Amino acid sequence: MNNNKLIAEFMGAGCDKKTFFITGKKVYFYDTSWDWLMPVHRKCMFTPNFSGDDQLRTLLIDAVIDADINRLYDAVVEFIKENERLNMEYESFNDAPYGE
Repeated sequence: MNNNKLIAEFMGAGCDKKTFFITGKKVYFYDTSWDWLMPVHRKCMFTPNFSGDDQLRTLLIDAVIDADINRLYDAVVEFIKENERLNMEYESFNDAPYGE
């Protein structure tokens, strides 16, 4: 899936040019493995200073309660994209000269 790279970068994993990502000797298949998707879920839930919509965290929780890996994958991707968007806004705000 296209978003495995996005998730791997969020988790700090290096990636090759295929659809899987490698940290050390472990291969991550975020879109098909609960074993690798759950640590991403945990990181999303405990991301400090996330000022985005609480509905995103609700989507993460509901997907786990329903044991729906596809919904969790989609919720994780949505959370990461929103987190990146908020971080870019924050950085551009901090980079703006005073008085603008």
